[in-house]
Amino acid sequence: MTIKEIQEEIIDEFSMFDDWMERYEYIIDLGKSLPLIDELHKVDDNLIKGCQSKVWLHSEVNDDTIKYTADSDAILTKGIVALLLRVFSGQNPKDIVEADTTFIDEIGLKEHLSPTRANGLVSMVKQIKLYAIAQQANLNS
Repeated sequence: MTIKEIQEEIIDEFSMFDDWMERYEYIIDLGKSLPLIDELHKVDDNLIKGCQSKVWLHSEVNDDTIKYTADSDAILTKGIVALLLRVFSGQNPKDIVEADTTFIDEIGLKEHLSPTRANGLVSMVKQIKLYAIAQQANLNS
């Protein structure tokens, strides 16, 4: 699936919920189902700066696509990163770099987070894209 198709699927899923408590529960459930990151990758170099809670993000290139793994010490944040990985993991670097993230606004996520969590969300997206930029440069050299 393309990034856009995955984002549309997420928008559809969130439209099924009547209120934000149900959406938070769904995000938390996503966090609980996030595959475990290898403990070797839970190092300071993989910590995302700008997040209220600790978020580790690791990337690996696999056949011209990037596979991301992540973890957080906060369950809601873990769910948010699970959403982002669903969108971006397994995609090629060029598509990740060029992708918009309007689905975040369309599901109302940023406006329903505290300012510090919203900043953390922006930092997560930025780091995902920075890894993709670096991998794109490696593939082109």
